[in-house]
Amino acid sequence: MPRVTVTVRDSAGRTVTATAAYSVAPPVLGGYYLSGGADPTADMAGGNFRSLTQYRSFADGYTFPGYNRPWLTNLGRAAVQINMVLELKHYGAADGPQTFTVDGVSYTVPAPAMTMQQRPGTTWPKAYGYGQVLAGQCDGLFARALSQYRTLGFGVNIQLASELDTDHEFGTTEAGRAYTWAESDARAVQAMTYIVNWFKARSLPAGTTFSVGLGGFDRACFRRTHPEALMARLDFLQWNVYATAPEHTALARFRRTKDWAVADLGPVALSRPVVIAEWGVRVAEIPDQAKWIATVPAAIAALNAERGPRIVRTNYFNSGWGTLSPKAAGLAALRAAYATRPYV
Repeated sequence: MPRVTVTVRDSAGRTVTATAAYSVAPPVLGGYYLSGGADPTADMAGGNFRSLTQYRSFADGYTFPGYNRPWLTNLGRAAVQINMVLELKHYGAADGPQTFTVDGVSYTVPAPAMTMQQRPGTTWPKAYGYGQVLAGQCDGLFARALSQYRTLGFGVNIQLASELDTDHEFGTTEAGRAYTWAESDARAVQAMTYIVNWFKARSLPAGTTFSVGLGGFDRACFRRTHPEALMARLDFLQWNVYATAPEHTALARFRRTKDWAVADLGPVALSRPVVIAEWGVRVAEIPDQAKWIATVPAAIAALNAERGPRIVRTNYFNSGWGTLSPKAAGLAALRAAYATRPYV
């Protein structure tokens, strides 16, 4: 580690010398996501965009790089860091069991047995159950994803689940049995550990890392889903950040979950850097999105100067709550923000 030595001499010729070690932190990676998993290349052109979030279901037969998504391979080869969210939530394929062959081995995977995101009055999405994962019934899905991943030619961060807190907020149901939020969190930790261990027991592309996804809006859930044993298997902390009220400042929104981490998590978790897989500004409450976006670099710099895990990637979510409107002004603000310290 580099060291700096400073010597001070007074008028009488007396000297005092002090030496300190220091390190220079690399720039934070500014990133992006475009609604529907669409090609973001045009939006990212001309800007310091160095990170990208994508979403895939393990049910989908085209996990890497994704169906008709050659641009993802191009961006990855151009050194854009890919945060690939792989979900047990079922989409991208017909409901029901699947039978397929991967590298000469035949697999049969049963139909998804769990529901999640059970908000009253909504249709509950299906997902492969945590019990199914632990029973080895989803191993074929993992094998298929891994086989495709090995052909990319570069490593990615594999984020398991989009937001466990959103998935579990109203409980889950698997094979006819209901589980509370806390019970779902505990079962998810077991399943996430199984999946990470499954992948790490096999040959992975260089640069492969792992994280588990959280919205980061509930402190008890955040604590339950980050036991030290799981964090020892992961490379990053992760949470998402949205401004959804006029009084929401960038510093307050980005720091909320970090403060919980510092207060509640163990030393292994706190040694991990942070990926913000999604951040955004809801235009209904904050019409001047560009003005809010302009405050983000200073907020990230301030947080990274404080005690606790360092934020290393922030990927804007141009969809849903974060939809840029007008888009041109929002993209201009992102380009300006990502051209500012700590992104450079």
